[in-house]
Amino acid sequence: MFGYYVELAVRSLRRNPVLTGLMVLAIAVGIGTSMTTLTVMHLLSGDPLPGRSEHLHYVQVTPYPQDATPTHPSEVMDYRSAMDLWKAKRADQQALLVGSTIKVHVPASTSPPLLLSMLSTHADFFTMFAAPFEYGGAWTAEDDEKHARVAVISSDLNHRLFRGENSIGKIIRLRDSDVRIVGVLKPWRPSPLFYDVYGGRMAHGDTADFYGKVEDVMTPFQSGLEINDGNFVQFTCWQLPPSPGHLQDAPCLWVRLWVRLQDDAKVAAYRRFVADYAAQQKAQGRFRHDLTAVPSLMEWMTSNRVVPGDVRLQVWLAFAFLAICLCNTVGLLLAKFLRRGADFSVRRALGATRGAVVMQCLVETGVIGIAGGLLGWLFTLAGLWLVRQQPVPYADMVRLDASMFMTTFVLAVTTSLLAGALPAIRAGRVAPALHLKTL
Repeated sequence: MFGYYVELAVRSLRRNPVLTGLMVLAIAVGIGTSMTTLTVMHLLSGDPLPGRSEHLHYVQVTPYPQDATPTHPSEVMDYRSAMDLWKAKRADQQALLVGSTIKVHVPASTSPPLLLSMLSTHADFFTMFAAPFEYGGAWTAEDDEKHARVAVISSDLNHRLFRGENSIGKIIRLRDSDVRIVGVLKPWRPSPLFYDVYGGRMAHGDTADFYGKVEDVMTPFQSGLEINDGNFVQFTCWQLPPSPGHLQDAPCLWVRLWVRLQDDAKVAAYRRFVADYAAQQKAQGRFRHDLTAVPSLMEWMTSNRVVPGDVRLQVWLAFAFLAICLCNTVGLLLAKFLRRGADFSVRRALGATRGAVVMQCLVETGVIGIAGGLLGWLFTLAGLWLVRQQPVPYADMVRLDASMFMTTFVLAVTTSLLAGALPAIRAGRVAPALHLKTL
């Protein structure tokens, strides 16, 4: 019976090609618009480290000596607090992070230096965050202790300086210091760049920078502080630093701490440890507040509202547009089915039930939905291409994956069935006698 309904639907749609084209186009435009924005939203709101994110936690204390009681712990730490917590080594793995910009060039090259981003961190960073290596590997914990002059560089920088060849053992100059390359990353693009996320609550939806690229150079934490001394930027300060850019002894917040805690018991123990540390510092008079937090990676992403505000707005507008397209389709289907009242009356007179007429109409709208989904898929690809031309940090990552491809057709068929439900019910209620008299 279903095949018979499909055959009837195709015949009916061929009988009115202009009306059919308008309904397919209305659904396709709505699907294309909503799926374009929904795909961008899906890309930006996903888990950047599936299978690992639940074990990664961001550490927060509140060293800022303000009198008013803060509503949230500080998003970044001062150097002393960060070092105290890191030296305690209470987590399975841990890494301090500080970003800065630095001049980079190859000593033997005549090319001018490049001004690039540098991340100063610890050896645990690479295994905690599953950073993939193309050549070599991470430096060791011993390199961290010895302040070794070693570095890991990005795949992009390796192509720029060494044409993508194996550069392990080669020397690059960071500012005035020569460092040896021990590792080259594969192309790596977490979405968002989760370990650099902070301050999102104050960004008012302007969070597109959270989707930038990984740093070009990574060095051991203390080595980076020594090499680029005087060029670090604070998140906030409550007094002017005695030496601008040199922040180790300054009353400023500028260091971040990530830890890996393998199970819930360790998470609870680490939270008690951080709370006890803050209470101790408050008792000593260094902290005014003992407000702390150790959110998981996804909790940290949520609290920072990583999805840009304009993307959320575009999704709402796109679905509002889809609703308008749906209303237009409902009107067109009502007109189409009411014009076929005589056909439905003949079927009813021959013994078809109201349910059979409704089912016939729904199958017809389902065929329209599949056609709209195919055209909407093409519109979605065109929309994503337009997004990739925009000057936003995440533009080059926007692609339609398999799950969103399937969502396109599910949404198209669901939309068409919703649009066809009311017209189909109206068609099923047609009184056969009235129409048969006019034949």
